Amino acid sequence: MPAPHAHPHPDLTRALARAVRGEVDPGATARALTTMDASNYRRVPHAVVAPRDAADVAEALRVCREHAAPVVPRGGGTSIAGQATGTGVVLDFTRHMRQIIALDPASRTAVVQPGVVLDDLRAAAAPHGLTFGPDPSTHSRCTLGGMIGNNSCGSHSVAWGTTADNVRSLRALRYGGGESLHLGRGLSDAPQGLHAFTAAHLALLRTGFPDLPRRISGYALDALLPERGPDLARALCGSEGTLAVVTEATVRLVETPAARALAVLGYADESAAAEAAPGLLPYGPLTVEGMAADLVREPAGLPRGGAWLFVETGGDTPAEARAHANRILRAADALDGTVVTDPAGMRTLWRIREDAAGTATRMPDGTEAWPGWEDCAVPPARLGAYLRDFRSLLAGHGLRGTPYGHFGDGCIHVRIDFDLRTEQGVARFRRFSEDQADLVVAHGGSLSGEHGDGQARAELLPRMYGDEMVGLFTRFKDLWDPDGGLNPGILARPARLDENLRFAVLPGRPVDVAFGYPHDGGDFSAAVSRCVGVAKCRTATAGPDVMCPSFRATGEEEHSTRGRARLLHEMLAGEVITDGWRSTEVRDALDLCLSCKGCRTDCPVGVDMATYKAEFLHQHYKGRRRPAAHYAMGGLPRWLRSAAPFAGTLNALARIGPLAALAKRLGGIDRRRGLPVLARRTFRSWFRRRRARTDGPAVLLWPDTFTDHLSPEVGRAAVRVLEAAGRTPVLPARGVCCGLTYVSTGRLDTARAVMRRTLDRMGPALGGPLVVLEPSCAATLRTDLPELLPDDPRAAGLAASVRTLAQYLEEHAPEWAPPRLDRRIAGQTHCHQHAVFGDAAERGLRERAGLSGELSGGCCGLAGNFGFEKGHWDVSVACAEDQLLPSVRATEPGTELLADGFSCRTQLEHLAGRRARHLAEVLAEGLDEEREAGHRE
Repeated sequence: MPAPHAHPHPDLTRALARAVRGEVDPGATARALTTMDASNYRRVPHAVVAPRDAADVAEALRVCREHAAPVVPRGGGTSIAGQATGTGVVLDFTRHMRQIIALDPASRTAVVQPGVVLDDLRAAAAPHGLTFGPDPSTHSRCTLGGMIGNNSCGSHSVAWGTTADNVRSLRALRYGGGESLHLGRGLSDAPQGLHAFTAAHLALLRTGFPDLPRRISGYALDALLPERGPDLARALCGSEGTLAVVTEATVRLVETPAARALAVLGYADESAAAEAAPGLLPYGPLTVEGMAADLVREPAGLPRGGAWLFVETGGDTPAEARAHANRILRAADALDGTVVTDPAGMRTLWRIREDAAGTATRMPDGTEAWPGWEDCAVPPARLGAYLRDFRSLLAGHGLRGTPYGHFGDGCIHVRIDFDLRTEQGVARFRRFSEDQADLVVAHGGSLSGEHGDGQARAELLPRMYGDEMVGLFTRFKDLWDPDGGLNPGILARPARLDENLRFAVLPGRPVDVAFGYPHDGGDFSAAVSRCVGVAKCRTATAGPDVMCPSFRATGEEEHSTRGRARLLHEMLAGEVITDGWRSTEVRDALDLCLSCKGCRTDCPVGVDMATYKAEFLHQHYKGRRRPAAHYAMGGLPRWLRSAAPFAGTLNALARIGPLAALAKRLGGIDRRRGLPVLARRTFRSWFRRRRARTDGPAVLLWPDTFTDHLSPEVGRAAVRVLEAAGRTPVLPARGVCCGLTYVSTGRLDTARAVMRRTLDRMGPALGGPLVVLEPSCAATLRTDLPELLPDDPRAAGLAASVRTLAQYLEEHAPEWAPPRLDRRIAGQTHCHQHAVFGDAAERGLRERAGLSGELSGGCCGLAGNFGFEKGHWDVSVACAEDQLLPSVRATEPGTELLADGFSCRTQLEHLAGRRARHLAEVLAEGLDEEREAGHRE
């Protein structure tokens, strides 16, 4: 039989399609999406199979063995050591095999398929007061199958252990399929020869493994010892898909405390925090997590210090949990500390810790940092000394990294600013890796304490275990998988740690692009490489975030931020996607990107897919005919200016069904969308004919296209509010435009021309604050303008001057008291507002006006031209149904609907039949009511 490493037989895909009921996809998109995980590594698969059940898995394994094709099981694809990539067939368990088969509160067990997302299991167990103990920071998207493969741990392992500690039994299939194995305690379904293998090597199995809570490296051969069971399920945990493919798991659930509290302790540096961590373990905490100041974007809520321990406690009541945390606070020798019991406050603090996996990918100066030594573990008592030696080792190699992680278990995460793009940099990566392995071993540690060895560390296992034990690993692998078809190159007979690096295929020079990419040195390849694969964009619920609405609507990887970044990476590589900027695969994936900009803020590494989409559309359609919507919706400012004198006639014609249908068809607009009603009198026209009511300081008010031609009432209301605050609004010269619609449709040459004209016409008005009412236009001026015109200092000056109405009032009229409205609110925070400006000023203004309640997160789904375009209706509606529409339907009578964005207001009108208003309109109405009340008195 040929080696399974060889290129698969040409008819492999046809054979799989005949045998498997699930999807078999050898296409460029499917392969490109699975070339990488969250590691430094890249391998190109032959095809991706999404099995529907265990029978499908068995058939796929049978066919692959017949064709000598390697197989890689894959869950959420968040592995950091490269073990979720492969050159043969990838088994994708996230599409179908994600069922919780049973959950028994009495026995505290659950039976799950490998594609079950951890948070889904936790949500199912929560009503019974139970949870699954291991909880890596990717809990919202990692799968149980992947956790078993890597023996994942998470922040609560000091209380509940690793995944191996919480697995009762497994059902699994070996390479070639065949009968399903039931693996638990005992050797009843063990491969032939395993009992003799164990008996022959008892002495080494008893003495060859370090005794520490986070020993993940290598195979867990000590689980075969007769005094421990033996336990085949435990032995399979952490085997990284190299022994068998798990199709079902019975897992242990643990009782979750009814109440929790969080003690946050500040220390001078991470070594001091590390030395303090073991002393807290006798107090029975649920977690002891550590991180340093370098990883904290905003230190709000953290006590004084340069590093912190997050120590979570539990109790039957909030008072008990708080008392437990206070005992730890008193016992800790910390610079400063605080106890947090408010759930929202704890979520905010935990988010700081969980986002560190992405935040750590950038040094403070913007330099890239990479995994590879993400999760070494040492005995907790030696962690402080290890960190000092680790810092010295980094300095000796001229490298930088900021440690953080599970201090209570002695497990440290760190990303290091390796240069993985040049031969010299890769050589230094190898030298450091060898020295780092020796350092970990010298401290009695494990090369991997959570994420597995994969391609990153398996080559170095002899330094930890010695050649004899590593030889046993190879024999153990061969007993399970004699053909070597399961995830070859991982753990046994490993690939070199400097092979298959994902950067090697990227262009050696920056490609010619339109945007400046100031945060990536002007390099589009570096911008795309920001995505490290942690997949926060693959969450089923947004919570307070926006990212990624199209993934939540479709559930498809290609419509996630990570998926699109992977396709762009492969487009630049030119191996799987071979037609560059003309790629239809990339075009189709980006087609459902709403350009919400949510990833710019919500992605831990700041991937900006809205910009990448605009860039791609610009390059893709260069010199070619564009879709009709690009001309109709992209040229909206021009069309509306031309249509303004005929607004009444055009509105009447739009009510005639056949004419409206023809206009939609010609404009590429979905037939189910209503055409916007043109204002009979533009905002500019109204403003020109009015008299100012104050002689206070002037403030420049931006007459964006939507406010001017479609919602002039918003502009009039803003003028009323600004005058009430003692300011005199003035408008810039005619013809100014932010260029939003040209940017969103990728007409970047036109966008730059429009922006330059705007800068010319602004003239002396540049410099003072500029109030912009439409959030999408404000975001375009703040971000796209300077990034498209990086060499024009006027662009940066104008961008810096942009303020929302609430921001301007907060900064320049802090003494002004808004009208007291005292009513409940619901509605939408605009995506671009969330991503670029935040809503702190708006929240403060609403609070002062007595507007109580919360606006929903997520995305409205209309997103400018997106929701109008033909082919986008279903996704647009699904996005609205994610958070916005349910929140509106749940409102009580009299609730004020707020939506500062024209798109958000339009979507609510189209889908809910409800009118929402800009905050300026609500405040202006309150001012009028106050004036009328004053007149009556």
